Amino acid sequence: MSTPTSSVATATSAVDQSLLYPSPYKEFWQAFSKNKGAVAGLMFMLLVIFCAIFAPWVAPHDPSEQYRDFLLTPPAWLEGGQIQFLLGTDELGRDLLSRLIQGSRLSLLIGLSSVVMSLIPGILLGLLAGFFPKAVGPTIMRLMDIMLALPSLLLAVAIVAILGPGLINTVIAIAVVSLPSYVRLTRAAVMGELNRDYVT
Repeated sequence: MSTPTSSVATATSAVDQSLLYPSPYKEFWQAFSKNKGAVAGLMFMLLVIFCAIFAPWVAPHDPSEQYRDFLLTPPAWLEGGQIQFLLGTDELGRDLLSRLIQGSRLSLLIGLSSVVMSLIPGILLGLLAGFFPKAVGPTIMRLMDIMLALPSLLLAVAIVAILGPGLINTVIAIAVVSLPSYVRLTRAAVMGELNRDYVT
């Protein structure tokens, strides 16, 4: 039968262990929260994501509606600006803030789609190059080296020129340009783990 003293000692030991060995998520957040720039960037990204998801309700005006009486209106804080058009209007009288908010949906879609399209094959190719360094590893890595040797923008423009203009082709071009980074990172992680003592 355990005594109150032993129970208190066990609880104290558990608390000490939690303080000495915090969870990976808690440890990451402690380090992340100390970087003010990273926290500000996270807040900005959350704001962009919020505006992209709720764009129809957040945007103050219809992004395609034209206000003929307010063509090229400057931002509200400048002389001649209107408070109802916080960032002003374009040459057709459309509210710039509303168009930016609506455009964030497309930007977020392109970014997420291109990351997913490059992340999945990048991880698979990196795993193949890491686990089979003599069979397919050199071929995959030489191909990635060739892609890295070309300027990213030039390669993306060439892919779009071959496939033709369009949203899907743009996503494919960005994904292809980003592919070598994921392949190299995955291969490096695999090679590092394969050299550990616990791997037989």
